[in-house]
Amino acid sequence: MAVPARPRTPVFFNELQLEFKPRYEWAFGEKITHPETTARAESILAAVGQAHEDFDIRVPAPIPASALRGLHSMQLLNLYAAAEQLPGDKDFHPTVFPKLKRGEGDPTNIHQAGAYCFDSGTPLNAQTLSAATWSAACARAAATTLRKGTKLAYALSRPPGHHAQRDLFGGYCYFNNAGIAAKTLRRSGRVVVLDIDFHHGNGTQDLFLRDDKVLTISLHGDPREYFPFFCGYASEVGEGRGRGHNINLVLESEIDGAHYLAAFEAHALPAIELFEPDYLVLAAGLDTYERDPIGNFKLTTEDFFRLGERIGAIGLPVAAIQEGGYYAAHLGRNAVALLRGLRAGLGLAD
Repeated sequence: MAVPARPRTPVFFNELQLEFKPRYEWAFGEKITHPETTARAESILAAVGQAHEDFDIRVPAPIPASALRGLHSMQLLNLYAAAEQLPGDKDFHPTVFPKLKRGEGDPTNIHQAGAYCFDSGTPLNAQTLSAATWSAACARAAATTLRKGTKLAYALSRPPGHHAQRDLFGGYCYFNNAGIAAKTLRRSGRVVVLDIDFHHGNGTQDLFLRDDKVLTISLHGDPREYFPFFCGYASEVGEGRGRGHNINLVLESEIDGAHYLAAFEAHALPAIELFEPDYLVLAAGLDTYERDPIGNFKLTTEDFFRLGERIGAIGLPVAAIQEGGYYAAHLGRNAVALLRGLRAGLGLAD
């Protein structure tokens, strides 16, 4: 009698996401090569392709405009549409950030983009809207797959998303992909968004700050020293009905995998169990890697497997949404390690 093949994990990606190629960013007054390159996604695609016994690469269905409008303002959408008119070889970096009331400004005028942005490292160009829309589509497809009964799905969302707020972009993020996944799943139950990126998920926190059906947990570097600087502190616990449903775990510099996992076990895991969610959205930033040029933690490839295994062992269906991770040479193997750990924890690797 033939042994049934073990289930493969769907991986959602559209090659149009590779057409977005930001050239540079301004960081602390210096013009540097932009870290959010196509090499990141290409590294992951190559790694999951080589592990075809475990992963099934799929093109997501287009995301409805209503799904984007349900999470982000029309002004932001109109600004991205305006950026499509830029010359194909030009990046526009906001350099003027007026102190207007939120939502004010003219989104059809690219020169007023600073009214909808919070940093100078996140450029707009003619390909931004297409790539960001397909990145969001990957996240929605992963969440939709979970609603149909799949235990694990992975969105290779590039550009990333967890810094994007309803009406602001920044931190290399344009649409909040994890937020789109969470809102898709929220229709079917309670959701926890677990953000393991080195940087605080300020956009996701902002989107669900008053929501008592979504628990947001972020483990990250000290925002006194690292982006986004102005939020990510332990005192930010949610507001209104969402009070108590936002948890920021600020971890010490150069923390290794053993201590990282211990912090997860001691603080994040009990909060998840108390909340009793139906789904878990994993904002899967891998810039906690020991060789990452932007992060400051010391996790190894083996640590990503162990972390994934522990998260999977919670027993919730998981939509893993790619966030940061900028050491492209090892990004693919780190993503596969995390996903294989999730598969092991969920019992999909037997």
